[in-house]
Amino acid sequence: MKYRSRSEIVGLLLEAANGGGATKTKLMYKAYLSFNQLKEYLTLLVENDLIEYELGQTYRTTEKGMRVLYLTKCMKQFQSVS
Repeated sequence: MKYRSRSEIVGLLLEAANGGGATKTKLMYKAYLSFNQLKEYLTLLVENDLIEYELGQTYRTTEKGMRVLYLTKCMKQFQSVS
């Protein structure tokens, strides 16, 4: 697997938690992370209000997280044009 930037990994996690939410296991598999890496990223995302923890052990992307996800996708498109 190629080296991924933190923003790429954050984008994958936000995308995975979008919609109906996701468990830690689903997030791990979607972003190809170890459990320890996932814990670090989830702490970062929750502290910055990009993902929220809901009862039932699911994580859901917040409105702020949706904006970040949108901007990440725009930047990815911009990079592919260059």
